[in-house]
Amino acid sequence: MTATTAERNLIEKVWESHVVDQAPGEPDLLYIDLHLLHEASSPQAFDGLQLAGRRVRRPDLALALEDHNVPTNTLFMKDAMGSAQLERLRENCEEQGIELFSLGDDRQGIVHVVAPELGFVRPGMTVVCGDSHTSTHGAFGALAFGVGTSDVEHVLATQTLALQRPRTMSVEFVGEPPADVTPKDLILALIAHIGANGANGYAIEYRGKAVENLSMEGRMTVCNMSIEAGARAGLIAPDETTLEYLRERWDPAAEADWAEAVAYWRSLRTDEGAAFDRVVELDVTGLKPFVTWGTNPGQAVPLDSEVPAPESFGAGAERDAARRAQEYMGLEPHVAMRDIEINTVFLGSCTNGRIEDLRAAADVLRGRKVASSITMLVVPGSMAVRAQAEEEGLHQVFLDAGAQWRLSGCSMCMGINADRLQGIQRVASTSNRNYEGRQGTHARTHLVSPVVAAATAVTGRLAAPTELPALSDTTPAGLSGDTTEAQGKKA
Repeated sequence: MTATTAERNLIEKVWESHVVDQAPGEPDLLYIDLHLLHEASSPQAFDGLQLAGRRVRRPDLALALEDHNVPTNTLFMKDAMGSAQLERLRENCEEQGIELFSLGDDRQGIVHVVAPELGFVRPGMTVVCGDSHTSTHGAFGALAFGVGTSDVEHVLATQTLALQRPRTMSVEFVGEPPADVTPKDLILALIAHIGANGANGYAIEYRGKAVENLSMEGRMTVCNMSIEAGARAGLIAPDETTLEYLRERWDPAAEADWAEAVAYWRSLRTDEGAAFDRVVELDVTGLKPFVTWGTNPGQAVPLDSEVPAPESFGAGAERDAARRAQEYMGLEPHVAMRDIEINTVFLGSCTNGRIEDLRAAADVLRGRKVASSITMLVVPGSMAVRAQAEEEGLHQVFLDAGAQWRLSGCSMCMGINADRLQGIQRVASTSNRNYEGRQGTHARTHLVSPVVAAATAVTGRLAAPTELPALSDTTPAGLSGDTTEAQGKKA
């Protein structure tokens, strides 16, 4: 961080307010306000704590969720390794006095969906978790980042963490995007613009009218994929949208503290004249829905374009990466993205598994049918999201269309659970990563927005909602077969 005046940017304000100790040439020691845990990355950390004879320093500042390994079609855990991890988390949380939302709890879900929706995350906080997509919580003006197992242990033991200060980056989306452009398209377009490692070593502040107009759910989607740009964290300054979201989740018993909290949150804005180490501007005025064609999120293009030729990339390494990606993905240069046929559609994850995402996809599917060649999984980001969706009748829309309506969990996003794809399958996924083998050993992943996922499910190929025929030209709503939760194509 290189600010040379009293003016500070948002990232500097939050970082500096949490420094416990610092020394020249050494990482800063930061105080951690909230520590999120899950079953996949915490067992070794708790083991290290036990071997050292230590206890968790602040169990009241930790929250644990079961999400990565849990099945989404049953409450019965069949996988032996997954069962062992869940049991270890339950034992560790009980022994250390940490609150845990287990499989079957109506508060259970993906950690990065549950923590915000229950009001655990607030502006100006530091938040860590043994999961790279902790950057999601930066949508609240919090400094949130993923950490490794040894860091998880250090936070459990000390409630602090030693970290090198990141450089700061301002990303401003200039102009207002078209109505059919979603938050997922904004972040995919940015990553394609700067590259999948373009923000390495930086923390990003997202700025501009397009960001200010986003809902909290949309802001979480953008911040969630900061890590895919190589950034350590992504933040958005709190504003009236943030306050409204938090007001609905404020504890009535702490009503006397609300005004003071708001006054502090309003101060968490980049000062006029404050400097950033790097400034990126992206004009989104004519932006189109984006989709990935390769094996990293930066290999993305507008949906109405084609698979690029490797020769179109200047540097040798980038050209070689494109060639390898196309070989893995089974694609040829110049193929229209809209001609790419899909086997599976996944709607869910900590990127796009919130109620806003389900509503958007349901609006596309209402009165339509999933193509016979498609298996579609709809996995709410939390059991609270699932309950809300059912209250609004969204689940029936998905079932009537022929999709599967699942329980909450990370599901197909990372494929370490029963939803892992088998064999060579091409999937349109609302998750955040399209790496080789991410969703199954030979899975070929195209990252898309919820509405593109829904349109793709109808057509059987990558498609935008604007390509679908009018509902009057399709099968009328309600003319479907059995709509019980057991129906739908088998995963």
